[in-house]
This record gives sequence, structure tokens and C-alpha cells, in this order.
Amino acid sequence: MTDTPVVLFLCTHNAGRSLAAKVLLDHYAQGRVDVRSAGSDPGNGLNPSVVAILEERGLDPTKEFPKPLTDELAREADVVVTMGCGDACPVYPGKRYLDWELEDPAGKPLEVVRPIVDEIDGRVRALLAELTESTAEKRR
Repeated sequence: MTDTPVVLFLCTHNAGRSLAAKVLLDHYAQGRVDVRSAGSDPGNGLNPSVVAILEERGLDPTKEFPKPLTDELAREADVVVTMGCGDACPVYPGKRYLDWELEDPAGKPLEVVRPIVDEIDGRVRALLAELTESTAEKRR
């Protein structure tokens, strides 16, 4: 892992779960982590419920858009977090993988999506704590 760890969030459409994870980790990390996201089959737009929830929290997801997974993105990552893309997400040797089993927010109303984003938020904060702790240890 480099001094600035690279985290890649992957889900099928890169419009809901991975979008929320990227925006949240980017916000909390404040430059201490290079955060990226992609999808195995990118959607046409962002999940409106996820966007609304992130905006409620004062975050701006509007500069994001669904992006395809590329070999380059995967190879640059230190940690790859998959969220429901199953076998469509390739495995690269030497990468650390986390599989977060989360309900897909696609087509679901705010009251169903809010707990999904809350779960992602908690996992993102735990991952950030772990990454910043291990980066600090390497500098000692």
C-alpha cells in the first residue's frame, strides 16, 4: 500500500451503493485516501434516492456518474470493495478484497434506501479508521 491508500468501490451499476461509499469515504477521508468507484455494468444515471440522502447530509454527489470498471482502475487499487457484482467483478492477485453484502437500492423509496446508506456509512468509517491506522503505522 502507498502512503495514500487507493480504495475502489464496485457494484453493478455504479449508481447507488458504490456511489454512496465513494462520496462518503471521500468526505470523511479529506484527502487521506484516494477513493474511486466503478460498475461491472454501469447504469445510465445516479440512483435518485441515494442522491437525495447524500444531499440531506450536506454532500454533493452530482459530480459523480456511473463509470465502467477498467483493468487500470482495479490494478491501481490497494483495497477493492465489492457490493453485489458477484462474478462480474474480476479478481486481481495481490489486492485486498472486501465483499459488503448490501441490499441493492435500485428502484426503492427513500425509507428503504436510508438504512442501506446508513450501513454503508458505518462500514466506510470503519474502513477509514483501519486504513489511516495502518498508514500511520507504516510511517513510524
